[in-house]
Amino acid sequence: MHARLRPRRNVFRYRVFFMRLPLTQVDRIRKPLFSVNRWNVFSFHFSDHGARDGSAPLAWIRRLLAREGVKAADGEVVLQAFPRVLGYVFNPVSFWLCHDRNGGLRAIVCEVNNTFGEHHNYLLTRPDGAVIGDDDILDARKVFHVSPFCDVSGKYAFRFRSSASGCDVKIDYDDGDGRLLLTSIWGRASAFSLGGLLRAFVLYPWMTLGVMVRIHWQAFKLWIGGVPFVAKPLPPEQETTR
Repeated sequence: MHARLRPRRNVFRYRVFFMRLPLTQVDRIRKPLFSVNRWNVFSFHFSDHGARDGSAPLAWIRRLLAREGVKAADGEVVLQAFPRVLGYVFNPVSFWLCHDRNGGLRAIVCEVNNTFGEHHNYLLTRPDGAVIGDDDILDARKVFHVSPFCDVSGKYAFRFRSSASGCDVKIDYDDGDGRLLLTSIWGRASAFSLGGLLRAFVLYPWMTLGVMVRIHWQAFKLWIGGVPFVAKPLPPEQETTR
C-alpha cells in the first residue's frame, strides 16, 4: 500500500511477490524455474544489486558493514527483492537484512533505485547497536531523489517486522511539514518450491514489468491532478548514508 496525503490524496495497492534469499546459500539454490546469473523464468543476477558489477553480493555487504563499523552483523544476510521475471526486473527498494550469529537483526540496508538509473543505500541500525525489534522506529534523512513530486528533504521512518512466516515493513516519509507518504509492504511466506514458483508465475506473469508501468501511471495521475513537479537534483556523492 502506498498513500500520498497532500496536496492531492492518492492511494493505491498492488499485489506482488518477492524473494528472500540467504546470501550464504544463494549459489547453491537449484530450481527448475529459477537460476542465479542465468536466464530463466525467475532469476537472480548479482549485477542487479550491491556493486552492480557481477561480483558476489555477500562480499559487497560485508565490506559495507565493515566500512560503517557495524561489527555485530556477522551472521546471515537475507536479501528481500523482486527477482527477474522473464529476464526483467526493476526494484524500487530492496532490503538487506543483516543478522548476528544468533539470528538477531542488527542492520538493514535499504537499496533504493529510481527510474533514472540511479541508486542509493540507506543503512539503518539502532542508535545503541542492539538487536532491532518489531516496534523499533529507524530514521533516515532523505538524500536521494526518487519521485519528481517530492523534494529531497525531510526524513523517512522505517519499521520492520520480519519472521520465518512473513514480513511487515512500514515506511513513513515526513517532508518537514508533516507526514506526506505512507508505505506498507506486507507478505506471507510460502515454500520456495517448484509448485510455489509455478503459482507465482501464473498469478503474476508480468509483475516486474508491471512495477515500472504502474510507477509511471501513478506519476501521470499526480501530474494530471496538478501536484507540483520537482526537477531532479544530482545524486549524492556517497553511495551509502546512515
